[in-house]
Amino acid sequence: MAELVDALVSGTSGGNIVGVRVPFWAVVRFVVLRKVVEVIPSSSLRVVAAFAFGAISTGCGPSVAPFANASSELERAAPAGAAGYKVLYRFPGQAAGSTPTGLTAFKGAQYGTTINGGTHTFGTVFVRTATGVKILYSFKAGADGSGPTGALTAFGGRLYGMTEYGGGAGDGTVFSVDTQGNERVVYSFTGGSDGAAPAMGALLDDNGALYGTTTAGGDRECHVGKSVGCGIIFSLAPATGKESVLHRFSGKPDGASPLGTLLVSGGKIYGTTEFGGNFDNGSVFVLTGSKERRLYSFKGYPDGANPFAGLTLSNGTFYGTTAFGGAFDYSGTVFSLSAGGEEHVLYSFSGTPDGAIPLGGLTADGDALYGTTEYGGNDIRQCTGKGIIGCGIIFRITAAGREQSVYRFRGSPDGANPWASPILRNGTLFGTTTSGGHGGSGTIFSLHPTAK
Repeated sequence: MAELVDALVSGTSGGNIVGVRVPFWAVVRFVVLRKVVEVIPSSSLRVVAAFAFGAISTGCGPSVAPFANASSELERAAPAGAAGYKVLYRFPGQAAGSTPTGLTAFKGAQYGTTINGGTHTFGTVFVRTATGVKILYSFKAGADGSGPTGALTAFGGRLYGMTEYGGGAGDGTVFSVDTQGNERVVYSFTGGSDGAAPAMGALLDDNGALYGTTTAGGDRECHVGKSVGCGIIFSLAPATGKESVLHRFSGKPDGASPLGTLLVSGGKIYGTTEFGGNFDNGSVFVLTGSKERRLYSFKGYPDGANPFAGLTLSNGTFYGTTAFGGAFDYSGTVFSLSAGGEEHVLYSFSGTPDGAIPLGGLTADGDALYGTTEYGGNDIRQCTGKGIIGCGIIFRITAAGREQSVYRFRGSPDGANPWASPILRNGTLFGTTTSGGHGGSGTIFSLHPTAK
């Protein structure tokens, strides 16, 4: 297994795995896997091996195993909450887009991006209305960007997002698009001190400025895997495109590779880094003006490791997820954190039947929080065909740590492998899966949480 991970890591270059275009943050996963393999028991390698193959398959479109050909094992797996779950759209792939990574409600419709597909195959911006889904813009992988990830942010009548690649230097962009599909590049990262490869997190709108992070660039003396720089926090003036770097991460013990959406509270900005911190398992930070301070460093066991998503504030407490770490098989956690940096593990995922590897953040609904896991929930090997334990779940958790699997994905026809947290509108959850559906290119779904 260690040899497999090493081969995958050494085979990456410029966001490619064995000739397949994948997101940079998916490539970074293999750095995590190399560490995880060294510390977890051999009985857990099934999860890790499948995770490696899942990073390849979801990054290049349809899964390696066709969901439409799944056996009766799929039919026998009765998902919790099936009565309240509805597939709103199944992405056909190719020009119609594939691998959606989140939704944003704006002007009575839902907008999002797909990493792959479109006319030029480099990703799309789409809109979903009562009449269906329409592709608004297809990226060309030139100055306009390539590989959009994460949810969009509404600001000043337009939607803003980020591409991981493309732009003037090929190191990613911040772009905006109107409801008619007119796209413009607001800023192109150069890959130097200004940052590179923004991924997964949405932009934060605060007092007329946009705030975000990049996973690479910044401090060129800092490295994560083969990337140069450990990422930055930036602000951007939407009207002029002027970027200001607020902090350059320096790795251990500061932090490295921030992925999640930033959160503002009390005039301060809070966020997470996937790596760095005292133990190089990620951190939570707070930014006051241009001064960054580390609030918490993850140890891995039992408190969690490698948060991909940002924080959620509910009733005065911060909540979040870690993709790895925890008490069971390195399958991830849900945690709470006080403003003073006191962390508590609310729940450790174990894989089956409760889910594994939560990449997205949490959505608050009263006293409950909702989220997704990319894998786990059941033992349907047909989901990806590489030994993964399940297609992922939608879960509900209380502040007391009571977790419930509200829905377990089956691959076909309902979807598989959600990355993003769902959004809540009028008592209904809406979200996306990166794969599954009829063609393996992902879905848009809704779920009434009360139907359990």
